[in-house]
This record gives sequence, C-alpha cells and structure tokens, in this order.
Amino acid sequence: MMKKYGKRFLAAALAGAMALACTACGGSGTSGISGSAGTAEGSKKIGVIQFTTVPSLDNCYKGFLKGLQDEGFVKDKNLTIDFQNAQAETATADTQAQTMANKKYDLLGAIATPAAMSAYSAAKSNDIPVVFTAVNDPVSAKLVKSLDHPGSVATGSSDQLPLEAQVKMIRAFLPKAKKIGVLYTTSEPNSVSTLERLKKIAPKYNFEVVGQGVTNDSEVASGAQVLVAKGVDCFNNFTDNNVVNNMKSELQAANKAGIPVFGSEEEQVRGGCLGSVSIDFTALGEETGKIAGKILKGEAKPQDTKVYTTQTGTPIYNTDVLTKLKLTVPAAYKDAAKTTTTKSA
Repeated sequence: MMKKYGKRFLAAALAGAMALACTACGGSGTSGISGSAGTAEGSKKIGVIQFTTVPSLDNCYKGFLKGLQDEGFVKDKNLTIDFQNAQAETATADTQAQTMANKKYDLLGAIATPAAMSAYSAAKSNDIPVVFTAVNDPVSAKLVKSLDHPGSVATGSSDQLPLEAQVKMIRAFLPKAKKIGVLYTTSEPNSVSTLERLKKIAPKYNFEVVGQGVTNDSEVASGAQVLVAKGVDCFNNFTDNNVVNNMKSELQAANKAGIPVFGSEEEQVRGGCLGSVSIDFTALGEETGKIAGKILKGEAKPQDTKVYTTQTGTPIYNTDVLTKLKLTVPAAYKDAAKTTTTKSA
C-alpha cells in the first residue's frame, strides 16, 4: 500500500511541477499572441488587426513595431502583441476587434481603413485607445472629428496620396493622354473621397477621370474591362485594398489593351505598374508606432493627438514596363528611382 500511495504522490508532484513550468512560460493558448503579458514592469498587451496581406500594409506593420521600440516597447520583452490578419473580410475584422476589446487590451492597432473602422466600433464603448495607419481619410471614415483634433478614442496616421504629383507624372509620361481610368471599391470611404479629390485635380492637367465602382474581388477584372471599353488611356490606382489585392486582374486587362497602370506606391510598381509617386509606408508605420508608444506610456491621449499625415512622395518607375510599352523617361523624371517587375508578379 505504501508503494501504491508513493507512486500516486510522485505523479501528483510531477503534474504540479509541469503546471508551474507552463505558467512560467506564459502560455496563453491564443494562437495570435506573441510575447508574455506581465513579464516585466510596465509591460502592455495590445491587439493589431491588419486588413489584408499586401506589401504596403506589411511595411506599415514593420514600421509600427520599430516605432513602438523607439518608445521603449519591445515585442516579447515588455510588449505582448495579438496580431491578426482579417484576410480582406470585414466580418472577420469585426470579430477580431470585438474579441480584443472583450479582453480589454491596453490598445488596439489597425492597419488599413476597414480594420480601423472595426477596431473603433469595438473599442469606443470600452474606452480602449485605437491607433490606426494606412487610413486615407479618417474623417470620412468617421474615426476622428478632424485631423488636428480627433476628439475620439482613435488617432494615428493618414496615407493621403500626393495626387497632384501623381497626375503630373502621368501627364509627363503620357503627353497625349485624355482619360484616366480608376477602379475603386464603393464600400471603402477612403477610395470614394480620393476619387473626388482626383476629379478636382485632373482638369488642371487636361485630364478626364473615368471611375468604375466595384463591390468585391470578383468584379475587379470585369471593372477593368469596362474601363478599357470606355477608352481610358491609363489606369491609376489608389490604396484600395480590394483593387490592390486583385491587381493582377487589372494588369491583365490593361496589358492586353496596351495601356499603362500607375500605382499608388512602389510595391505596386514592382508588381507591374509603370510608375508612382510613392509614400514610404514603413516610415508611416514607424510614426504610428511612436504615437501608440506615447499613448501606452500615458504621455498622450488619442482624442488630443493630431493625426500624422505625409503628402510627399518619391517618384519611381518600372524599366521593364517602360520598355514593353515603348515609352521613354521624361526629362523631369530622369533622376527618379528605378525598379523592375518582381518575378512573382
């Protein structure tokens, strides 16, 4: 009998030791968690929702981590991050945001307008700060009251495109062009407001803007074909998540018609667009991370923190596409950055 009880005692002791070891490792059972909350004094737990996987948004997240680090928050040391990708599904982003809000994280980060809208909707009633990036028009998206005075639980950075510089580039590369075609997703507020901005700028450079609204990814290919049929001389992309996610379909229609596509950032140019006046999304994410860090330290409040904006961009063009379309580099862009089409494009 003593041997029997001894074995039971030993088994219980081993089980207890294993449980303590698991607790010490900080295992949470949540697949999206990286890091261990409470492992260091002043440690924080945040959730980050990236709406979809495209290079520009990936770069935003990379910069976001760097900005947080600049403010003293290092992932897996004094910062736990629950990173989730919504895979371009708004309903998924809504669920992810609500889960994070229910867990009462210290802050929610959001990359792209749909993710920011989901985070804001879930966090506002819980008074959880939301810091967004890659949101073209935070006011139209009803995330903030104004860029200078957000007046809500949300603030962050805007990737408002340098549209006039972009139109100047298009005119320089296509001196005889008359119509710019734009594919845009009707449910993305930033795309709708950017289209209106473009329509105001274009006449100064003797362009007509022809917009074609789409509602989902399956309509991008047919929408591009409609624009070709309407006689557009080129396409111009925004940072529209749906369109960028399905840019290959757009490029296929444009290439077949022998017309160029101008991107909204350099990763699109590497993907097969002719050129762009590009925002540095890594730098944008870094500024956003700094804002988040200051809020986590209690040095700033979202309602009083001005939305960071950048309206400057760097010209870049694709030499492969230039040669294919038998175009030449305008004198004004002879010193612009150059790239080629990536093999995966």
